[in-house]
Amino acid sequence: MSTITEIAPRRLAPTLGVFERYLTLWVALCIVAGIGLGRLLPAPFQVLGHLTVAEVNIPVAVLIWLMIVPMLLKVDFTALHRVAEQWRGIAVTVGINWLVKPFSMAVLAWLFVGWLFRSWLPAGLIDSYVAGLILLAAAPCTAMVFVWSNLADGDPNFTLSQVALNDTIMVVAFAPIVGLLLGLSSITVPWTTLFLSVVLYIVVPVVAAQFWRRSLTGRGGPAALAAALRQMQPVSLIALLTTLVLLFGFQGDQIVRQPSVIALLAIPIVIQVYFNAGLAYGLNRVLGVPHNVACPSALIGASNFFELAVAAAIALFGFQSGAALATVVGVLVEVPVMLSVVHLARRSRGWYEAARR
Repeated sequence: MSTITEIAPRRLAPTLGVFERYLTLWVALCIVAGIGLGRLLPAPFQVLGHLTVAEVNIPVAVLIWLMIVPMLLKVDFTALHRVAEQWRGIAVTVGINWLVKPFSMAVLAWLFVGWLFRSWLPAGLIDSYVAGLILLAAAPCTAMVFVWSNLADGDPNFTLSQVALNDTIMVVAFAPIVGLLLGLSSITVPWTTLFLSVVLYIVVPVVAAQFWRRSLTGRGGPAALAAALRQMQPVSLIALLTTLVLLFGFQGDQIVRQPSVIALLAIPIVIQVYFNAGLAYGLNRVLGVPHNVACPSALIGASNFFELAVAAAIALFGFQSGAALATVVGVLVEVPVMLSVVHLARRSRGWYEAARR
């Protein structure tokens, strides 16, 4: 992960670090490690799976907070005052994130998982896979978009204000959108657990991160914040990878029986990324938005807050669910797919700006 604008005023922090650049490789290794450990040592995984309070798995809750809080520490909610500066780009991104992406993902999930791939997937897990894909698309990315925007030469002020706005909307919109789409998919919505997940994995981390951020900047200014982000960067990723090892420890038998499941679930995820990125990019071009705003707008519109999706899937449906597996596939494809979107946005700059001449 990376630090943000106010730490380096004119640019977002550097490019992908070693961990982020090879995230797909680390996830693949976690799949292998989790499956192997789950089959060799099933008892410890079962013990961890039963450490729950009010349907919340305590080890996973701790890991999720270690993942999410450092990411939210990067977000400066005072940047919301900048929203009006690029209102057209903001409007496009908000529309894609909250009015298009969750619903387009639901349609793709119904089409591919519920129909085209139905005979190739475990019959009892179809609805759970659909639920996982919906959860994956129901919240926009919070942290990695700073990296994507930097790689695409995006406007850092726009990126910061858009992420702050999305996080504010997410607090109130995530649960209703998930509940609506799961209901339309005829999937039972555990509303109590859903709202508990929002409190635990959105509200609490946002509040904790902002208190921590204010404390750091109050004591040592931007330098103290930058130092804390550097220290927490590996902690966040290690927590994510540990969660994946646990998840695949439970999913091992299913994956061994049907290894094609991961590839089949990746197809609608990849399609929705390119669809939403292309739609946001095109709408910004029509509206005459500058290229350095259109790029982060498209990237934020396409990427997913996969850490939250994994947490919500485990909380709602459990470690062994198809929903949890579907969200992890989103983690697996995130880096290569988003890097390709960055490449396309940069290569198409001449075409984009021809419309503004």
